[in-house]
Amino acid sequence: MPNNASVPAQMWAVKCHGPRDYRLERTAVPVPGPGEALVHIEACGVCASDVKCFVGAPLFWGDATRPAYVEPPVTPGHEFVGWVAALGEVAGDRWGISEGDRVISEQIVPCHECRHCRRGDYHLCRENLVYGFRQAVQGAMAEYMVFPANALVHSVPESLSVDEAALIEPLACSMHAVERSGMALGDIVVIAGAGTLGLGMAAAARLRNPARLIVLDRFDHRLSVARGLGADVVINVGTTDPWSVIGPMTDGYGCDVYIEATGHPDAVNSGLRWLRKGGTFVEFSVMARETSTDWTIIGDAKELNIHGAHLGPGCYQKVIHYLAAGLLATTGIVTHRLPLGDFAQAFELVHDGRSSIKVLLLP
Repeated sequence: MPNNASVPAQMWAVKCHGPRDYRLERTAVPVPGPGEALVHIEACGVCASDVKCFVGAPLFWGDATRPAYVEPPVTPGHEFVGWVAALGEVAGDRWGISEGDRVISEQIVPCHECRHCRRGDYHLCRENLVYGFRQAVQGAMAEYMVFPANALVHSVPESLSVDEAALIEPLACSMHAVERSGMALGDIVVIAGAGTLGLGMAAAARLRNPARLIVLDRFDHRLSVARGLGADVVINVGTTDPWSVIGPMTDGYGCDVYIEATGHPDAVNSGLRWLRKGGTFVEFSVMARETSTDWTIIGDAKELNIHGAHLGPGCYQKVIHYLAAGLLATTGIVTHRLPLGDFAQAFELVHDGRSSIKVLLLP
């Protein structure tokens, strides 16, 4: 645990000013207001959505191709863990934390007032204030950040390694996708994509013991990690037609569950083809562009169950428990740990993907 007795006046922070315009800047350490917490960042992961923003995917304010959610200038970063450096009035009592505690905040700061929040679907909050995309909720690619009064905060055991603690956010997302699938004993499950989220899905799916857990990707090093996390079968889509394996394994019927975690439009149509009639498709990706499909497959041909999955509602405490108990595997997911000043290299590593999976920035 770092010594937070003296908080400096200035800090280093990464600032997004637009696509490919990210700068390491010297800025004032924020002061927590009533109900807020100042957190000294221990580690921050680089998410695929961060990289899509960095390289210029259509996610910025003013782009009419889709509802945008990046509002520069903003400090990115929503996968993080840190230590409480200072608490505003009543914040400690509200969250049950003290200065020096190790903490995490869920990636969305809900308004607690919109229709979705009032129904308990806080992850679908109308305001959609996810750390690192809007100026109102600055992210964690900095030495310090503030948890706003509306944040959802959880304590993190000191027994967890830095790698494990920094993976809580993506693992919560992965667990939510698995829960949305409703997979059960006896199911044949296909997870497309062995990035951080897909690998987390494989680890979470293993807890449900499907009959066969199949992971697809185009990088062998990722597939090797997937096998270590519990995948029964791994398929490199660049060298093997997945249906040549899935077809015979299912007597030609198709898999029971397909989870799309690649962000590539082609993986959507493939999953629809490979699912059995009455099967379940779960989509959890930030797509770089739109895709189209034959909706007859979804309705008249197969009567598929189609589910979206967004963020990790209700899963943070579960992930923390499973990690602390040694029941949720993470070995091999974190591949690189870089200082904050090497943020551009971190983005490029994730964008390239040939040698990396999860890249952490260590302020």
